[in-house]
Amino acid sequence: MSTGTIKKVVADRGFGFITDERGSDFFFHRNELDSSLDFDRLGGGERVEFQVQQSPKGPRAVQVKAA
Repeated sequence: MSTGTIKKVVADRGFGFITDERGSDFFFHRNELDSSLDFDRLGGGERVEFQVQQSPKGPRAVQVKAA
């Protein structure tokens, strides 16, 4: 499990980016958030835990939850 911070949320498109503790950025989709996070209330800066999954477009964050 990785930890990081919500870097940016693109609310009208339903996705965002998380920066991990090493400075790497990971795409996430609102469907990957668990019930501890409300996508519509994310503004950036929230601490999260997540799993990294490989996708055709590169690594992405899945199973995202509040840290």
